[in-house]
Amino acid sequence: LINVKSQTENFSLSLLRCSSPAIRFSDPSSLSPKSFEFSESDSLMDSGALNIKKWVVVYPVYINSKKTVAEGRRISVSQACENPNCIEISDCCKHLKLPSAVEIDKAYPRDFMQVGRVRVQLKREDGTLLNPAITSRKQLMQKIAELVPRHPERVKKQESQKAKKQEPQATTSTSGTSSKSGKGGKKKR
Repeated sequence: LINVKSQTENFSLSLLRCSSPAIRFSDPSSLSPKSFEFSESDSLMDSGALNIKKWVVVYPVYINSKKTVAEGRRISVSQACENPNCIEISDCCKHLKLPSAVEIDKAYPRDFMQVGRVRVQLKREDGTLLNPAITSRKQLMQKIAELVPRHPERVKKQESQKAKKQEPQATTSTSGTSSKSGKGGKKKR
């Protein structure tokens, strides 16, 4: 957790994880709060890292197939994925070789129970694209939604759920061949 303080106003910017090659922190305990003070006009922080305030914001709601357009989905249902989270989105950005930062303390304004967002850098300071295959926010969201279902954690979770479903079926098939138990016979009138 890194606190960034502005000269004019105090606010907290939490970075849970940052996959940018320009922003690397080896030991969070060695970071001093003074090294992260900057004025609002600065485009670079004093530590030499990029200012993420200018990066594109991606909320998980934007690519969630379970949400409606009124609830915040920004791509079509056929292209969206089911219940993405910030870590999966950040890992997908890392796969696309785009710097990203997870802000876990931020909430989606329309649904404040949806906590977390990801900031992604699409363009360098001079305006050139970091990944020429992704030129807009919409393309970024479509690529991320395409990659999230193949995320290793999600695949592992699905495989474990399949294994759990198969175990009870195997036990019920053996018990289904056993004889009928219970009280049999005619009922009294």
